[in-house]
Amino acid sequence: MKRLIKYFKGYGTRAALGPAFKLIEALLELFVPLVIAGIIDNGILADNSAYIIKASVLLVALGAIGLGFSVTAQYFCAKCAVGFVARLKGAMFRKIQQFSYSDIDAQGTSTMITRMTADAQKVQNGVNLALRLLLRSPFVVFGAAIMAITVDPKSSLSFLVIIPLSVVVFGIMLITMPMYKRVQRGTDSLLSKTRENLVGVRVIRAFCKEDEEIDEFNRRSALLTEIQKRVGGVSALLNPLTYILINMAILCLINVGAVRVDGGELSSGQVIALYNYMSQILVELIKLANLIISISRAMASADRIADLLDAPVSERQSGVRQDGESEYAIEFKGAALRYPGASESSVRGVDLAIKRGQTLGVIGGTGSGKTSLISLIPGFYPSSEGEVLVNGVNVKDYDPAYLRSRVGIVPQKAVLFKGTIRDNMKWGNKDATDEDILRALAIAQATGVAEEKGGLDADISQGGKNLSGGQKQRLTIARALVADPDILILDDSASALDYATDAALRKSLKELSGSTTVVIVSQRASSVMNADHIIVLDDGEVVGVGTHESLLADCQIYREIYLSQFESGDAHQKEVAVNG
Repeated sequence: MKRLIKYFKGYGTRAALGPAFKLIEALLELFVPLVIAGIIDNGILADNSAYIIKASVLLVALGAIGLGFSVTAQYFCAKCAVGFVARLKGAMFRKIQQFSYSDIDAQGTSTMITRMTADAQKVQNGVNLALRLLLRSPFVVFGAAIMAITVDPKSSLSFLVIIPLSVVVFGIMLITMPMYKRVQRGTDSLLSKTRENLVGVRVIRAFCKEDEEIDEFNRRSALLTEIQKRVGGVSALLNPLTYILINMAILCLINVGAVRVDGGELSSGQVIALYNYMSQILVELIKLANLIISISRAMASADRIADLLDAPVSERQSGVRQDGESEYAIEFKGAALRYPGASESSVRGVDLAIKRGQTLGVIGGTGSGKTSLISLIPGFYPSSEGEVLVNGVNVKDYDPAYLRSRVGIVPQKAVLFKGTIRDNMKWGNKDATDEDILRALAIAQATGVAEEKGGLDADISQGGKNLSGGQKQRLTIARALVADPDILILDDSASALDYATDAALRKSLKELSGSTTVVIVSQRASSVMNADHIIVLDDGEVVGVGTHESLLADCQIYREIYLSQFESGDAHQKEVAVNG
């Protein structure tokens, strides 16, 4: 928790005022038993109605003033806790935005979501309760014990039960803290499986794996339940142990008090005061026991949040913000990519140079390393061997924000965000005019999509669920074009388009190639055959580089891909028909 203290900056006054008002309220509460004792001894037993009325008015005043201080304290404590956790969430979100793809893979998506939500909520509750009760409860406990001594030192010896009870409370806290960390890890595992099922629900149903997935979920849920039952069993000892020890002390107090009242050493009011002080201790220790449980949970969650905030960021946050003098837009020099924890490289031995304005086609079977290769260009993953240069500068030396402002990428999975078509298009360039957007839509063959949906102000649901696959792909291509990038990467982003639309799209992109370097990743030979350079991948290896004609003659794998998609006798005629 101490690693997160810096996020309290600016809330120091509120963090001090909250407990301060609580202590004042607690101090007023400590005078209540003395007033009640006076009512009994000086009012009821002495048959003094005037004293009873005055003392009753004093009780009401103490209650009203205490309520005012309590509400004020609640306000400051809640304000501090909510503001602190809001800063934590902001810091976590900023940290996640700094993570590279490798960092996100290492942390795990479900884990980061859990820390942003469940862990943050536990920390907020823990801070709120700590500010309200961490000082108040011990203050009332020891204050009540001191006040009891002022009433009758001999009878107050029974209040020494606080010592063994404190040992029990803090002993249980030390036992449960590591157990709550295990609970959070189990929650991560369960949420990871849940998220995996939600994302892959169609695949699960397609392969009839529902029963297996239910069994795996139940197994993880049962494991989490078992851990929770263990920690709950230990934590549950706090309340009964507190009741047992305090009630034993009350029995002792009443027994001693009764004997001493009978002997004339104590008054009835004093015994009632002592009993009330013991009851106050009971209530506060129960609160403290529950507080210890909440703080234990909060501490475990705070450690997990601190681990995320302290996690190293592999991607540099600054660097070169200008291009080099090279005539080449993209250069691969012995480049390779090995994902963290992988036994071998997903793509390796890539040597290629693409001039500005040229088109590069990347083709290969599923799992051949196409996406891995193009991930090296915007620096999503650092090359594990060799180097990748963009406009003459190593991507590792670029400022990431500047590099990605010059590289437009359309990923395999088309993702749109809730809002209007205009809102989504301005992700590419927040200053884009409607004319810029309409031009990009025209190039991406998405003008009809916008018109069909009602124009640029048409609503897009979360994830673009109110659009077809082809419509989403065309809009994501347009979004990248709005940024007017130096390099445009289409990572199999036209797979849902029919051949005619795909051909029209490629024809429009060819008109861009004079100023924009285009990288087309596809499994369709027709999508890359007109590229200036084509690179053929197979199981991470470069098996061919050249033009369509040279690869047909020299590269067996490219020839097999081409012939599998077009009948050898009329392939050319089909292509002519497709291109109009």
